[in-house]
Amino acid sequence: MLTPSRRDALKAAVALTPLALARADDKVKPSPKSVAAVVTIYTPKSHADVILTKILEGWKHDGGDGPSLKLAALYVDQFPKNDMGREICKKHGVPVFDTIEKAVTVGGKAIPVDGVLSVGEHGDYPTNKIGQKQYPRKRFFEEITDTFEKFGKVVPVFSDKHLGPPWDEAKWMYDRAVKRKVPFMAGSSLPVSYRTHELDVPMGSEIEAAVGIGYSGLDIYGFHALECYQAIVERRAKAERGVKWVQCLEGKAVWKAVDDGLVNKEVLDAVWKEVPKADKTKALRDEEKPVLFLFEYADGFRGAQFMLPNAKLTGVGVKLKGGKVQATGFEERPEPHHPHFAFLLKAIEKMIHTGKPTYPVERTLLTSGILDRSLTSLAAGGKKLDTPGLAINYTPVNYPHAPKPELTK
Repeated sequence: MLTPSRRDALKAAVALTPLALARADDKVKPSPKSVAAVVTIYTPKSHADVILTKILEGWKHDGGDGPSLKLAALYVDQFPKNDMGREICKKHGVPVFDTIEKAVTVGGKAIPVDGVLSVGEHGDYPTNKIGQKQYPRKRFFEEITDTFEKFGKVVPVFSDKHLGPPWDEAKWMYDRAVKRKVPFMAGSSLPVSYRTHELDVPMGSEIEAAVGIGYSGLDIYGFHALECYQAIVERRAKAERGVKWVQCLEGKAVWKAVDDGLVNKEVLDAVWKEVPKADKTKALRDEEKPVLFLFEYADGFRGAQFMLPNAKLTGVGVKLKGGKVQATGFEERPEPHHPHFAFLLKAIEKMIHTGKPTYPVERTLLTSGILDRSLTSLAAGGKKLDTPGLAINYTPVNYPHAPKPELTK
């Protein structure tokens, strides 16, 4: 339990979020760039809210300072009873259109915006046989890029969370972006969020072992967990060349894999100690329904991502060659208005202003593929699947995550 002094310190750190967002090189705030947004729903605390409302009403949703972006138009796919999109857009004079093409063109015959934000998360959509929520991310991207083709202009696009989610849709999105030369970013807020501890993993490190722990739904939070894991292990020597096989284990088979030496026990124990638990009386092996995404990279490095119902935070542990074991948790702070999304929005803002992705979309493509193949393996009874399609090469960038509290002062 947090002491009163610790709780006050955390509140103070959160209150300083806008200062943390101000980079030293931003001596003069650039003129806002315009963006169109395409979202599934726009309700309180939805991803549309915690991203777009920061553009409309500032980092803390209080009318204060915000990103150098201006929302020019919006398309919303579904309008549940608690929709807030129409009201907030009316308040700020933002038109809401009934087609994606109209949103991207702001109702005209050209593309006047500098970028497009596609937020395909939350809403009433079916789930397929391997447990993937069928968000219309591919449809959104297809209609956005069809509009680019029709009007002869390409602008940067950000797609929230994983691509797809099915692998064939994820790969289709990536291939179209490459073919049509669309500056493309995607992914989760968690790799750039606050961390419980700093990990000392320089670019080009010799990583001996890494273990991740995630929680909640295998699809919705499995992606968060895998992308946080990938954000660490991509820093190993010789960059990234992809994954050659994937296997998903559950129940007793998870602990057998640990006992057989397929997972580094020391690193697993370290990250288990780092993440908070729903029931503190339960030991690691008391987990009733453990799941393990097990995979091997092209360079022979073994990937191990646990999904544990008793965990309450995404965490990663790592051991460098000749070094000690380190572990951290990736925080999800609810107040003020999910500030970790502000750091994701800063990365998006940078892409819109520069015209170049802030970090490689290939990280998201690879983690999307690992997750899809893991869920497919699980549905097939834990069958080991070769993954030649995941031979994905990319060079990571040293993009910062949210700073520790003392750095926000």
